[in-house]
Amino acid sequence: MKSWMDKIKQGWFSMKKALAELCKKLKMDKWVRKLDRYIIFKFLGTYFFAIALIISIAVVFDINENIDKFINNNAPVKAIIFDYYMNFIPYFSNLFSPLFVFIAVIFFTSKMAENSEIIAIMSTGMSFKRLMRPYMISAAIIAALTYGLGAYVIPEGNVTRLDFEDKYRKKKKQDFVRNVQLEVDSGVIAYLGRYDGKSNTAYSFSLDKFIDKKLVSHLTAKRAVYDTDSVHKWELKDYMIREMDGMREKITTGKQLDTIIKMQPQDFLIMKGQQQTMTSPELKEYIANQKRRGFANIKEFEIEYHQRIAMSFAAFILTAIGLSLSSKKVKGGMGLNLGIGLALSFSYILFQTVSATFTVNGNTPPIVAVWIPNILYTIIAIYLYRKAPK
Repeated sequence: MKSWMDKIKQGWFSMKKALAELCKKLKMDKWVRKLDRYIIFKFLGTYFFAIALIISIAVVFDINENIDKFINNNAPVKAIIFDYYMNFIPYFSNLFSPLFVFIAVIFFTSKMAENSEIIAIMSTGMSFKRLMRPYMISAAIIAALTYGLGAYVIPEGNVTRLDFEDKYRKKKKQDFVRNVQLEVDSGVIAYLGRYDGKSNTAYSFSLDKFIDKKLVSHLTAKRAVYDTDSVHKWELKDYMIREMDGMREKITTGKQLDTIIKMQPQDFLIMKGQQQTMTSPELKEYIANQKRRGFANIKEFEIEYHQRIAMSFAAFILTAIGLSLSSKKVKGGMGLNLGIGLALSFSYILFQTVSATFTVNGNTPPIVAVWIPNILYTIIAIYLYRKAPK
C-alpha cells in the first residue's frame, strides 16, 4: 500500500503533466517555456508545502491552548474537527498568505542561487526582468486563489467556525445594545432606547416618517418584539401613533399591533468577526445599506472588504521583493535571506493590523489605511528591483 507521501508526489507529478499539456494545447510555449514551468512548479510547490508545515504547527498550538475549553464546554469531537478545524485551516492559510508567499520565494530562489542556477540562467542572456515572468505568473495564480477563497468560499466556513467558537470557546455574539438610530426606509427613522437579544425585545421604541422633510407620523411603543419566525415582523406593545396633516392631528393608541418594519436585529447587533462571515458582494451591499441608514459603526466591514483586494495584490509585491532579495549569492546564504524575508513579511502583516486599528479608532478612511502597506512595500520592491543583479 502506498504511503501518503507517495500519493502526494504522484498527484503533484500528474498535475505538472496536465498543466504542461494544457500549455501545449493553448500554444503557450512561446511565452511560457520549460524553464518558466520549472520555476512555477517550484514556487507553487514550496508555497503549498509552507502552508502545510506552518498551519500544522499552528493547529497543534491551538489545540494545546483550547483543549481545556473544549473539554469544559463538552464540545463534541466531530464538531471540533469538522466545524472548527476544517474551517480554521483555510481561514488562517488565506489570512497569512503573504507570509507563505515570501517564504516560498525566498526559500527556493536562495537554494537556486546557492546552486548557481540563477547565474547559469542569466548567463544564457536572460534578463532579470524576463526572470520575473514565471514568478509573476505564480503570484497571479496565488492572488486569484487568495481573492476567490477570501471573497466567496471562506466566509461560509467562517459562519460555522464562529458559531462553534461562540458556543464552546468564547462568546462573540452581542445580545444587548443601547441608543440605536437608523433609517429603515426612505424617510423613515427608527429609534431603539435599548434592545435585548435574549428576549428579542426593543424598549422605548419610536418610528418617525418624513415626507419632504416634514414629520407626518410619529409612532412610539414601550416595547417592540421581533418575530424570529418571520422577516421584518415586529409586534408593538402599548403603542401610540400620531399622524399630522397640516394643523390637524390624529392620535391612535392600542395594546398590541403587528407591523412590518424593514429592520432586523442583525442590523444593529454586530457579532465580533461578523464581517468575516460575508462574501464580498454581501459586504458591499451591507455597507451601502448601513450608510444609507445612517449607521456609523461599519468601519470593520469596510476594512474587510478592501483588505481582501489588497491582500491579493500583495502576492505580486512580496514576490518581487523576495526575488530581488534572494536572487544573489550572499555570505549568510539561505538563512540570512530567509531571516530578512520573515522579518519583512511579519512587518507587512503587523503594519496591516496597526493601520486597520487606527482606522477603527480614528478618522483614517478604511480604503487608505488598507492600501498604505501595499504602497509602502511597492516602493521597497522598486528599490530592491533596481539593486538586483541584471
